[in-house]
Amino acid sequence: MSGAQPILVIDDEAAIRRLLAATLGRAGFDPIEAATAREALSLSAIANPAAALLDLGLPDRDGLELIQPLGRGGACPVIVISARDAIQEKVDALDLGADDYVTKPFDTEELLARLRAALRRRASSDQKGGKVVIGGVEIDLVARTVRRDGAEVRLTPKEWEFLAQLARHSGRVVTHAQMLREVWGTAHEKDVEYLRVTARALRLKLEGNPSMPRLIRNEPGVGYRLTGEPD
Repeated sequence: MSGAQPILVIDDEAAIRRLLAATLGRAGFDPIEAATAREALSLSAIANPAAALLDLGLPDRDGLELIQPLGRGGACPVIVISARDAIQEKVDALDLGADDYVTKPFDTEELLARLRAALRRRASSDQKGGKVVIGGVEIDLVARTVRRDGAEVRLTPKEWEFLAQLARHSGRVVTHAQMLREVWGTAHEKDVEYLRVTARALRLKLEGNPSMPRLIRNEPGVGYRLTGEPD
């Protein structure tokens, strides 16, 4: 499909590849299919895909090992599609740099929405001048300021670092371990209560209804995501 964005589909099940290829084709993308890790890496180098949909259960390598090489340092969003639904599997994939994690069986329209969101994030990441604006909140990563509906909001240093981490990965899940490592240091990677306290404080300052947050969203057992979307 001339001019269409190439999307690499990596799954050892032919039926899943056909479903995804048909779905992507109808949505205006150019699907490229791979059944093994080796084939996926080869096609990635040749086709330079805009994004990759990655199954973890491949016959020649664990799909987790492909997340970083396929992602090319953030240039290619990787969405994991897997029957593995354990929290630790999701955490491992996200910690390695996956943009999102979809569990099989999946809804194709939801998957397309997540793919489009990942592509939008990649396209806009270098065009914001260090500012992230979402849900009426403006986060200036250069000036280190936050405004809600135009009014400046004062944050503590830890609240700022927490929010800045979410803003740098806007729309993506930042895992508990990632956040604790970046904000509090490696000695505190298991101190999840720090995150709950800080998230609660930020919601009180930034959310219209802190008890039903729309901006700072919790992914139970996994991490936090900055998003303006309602439940």
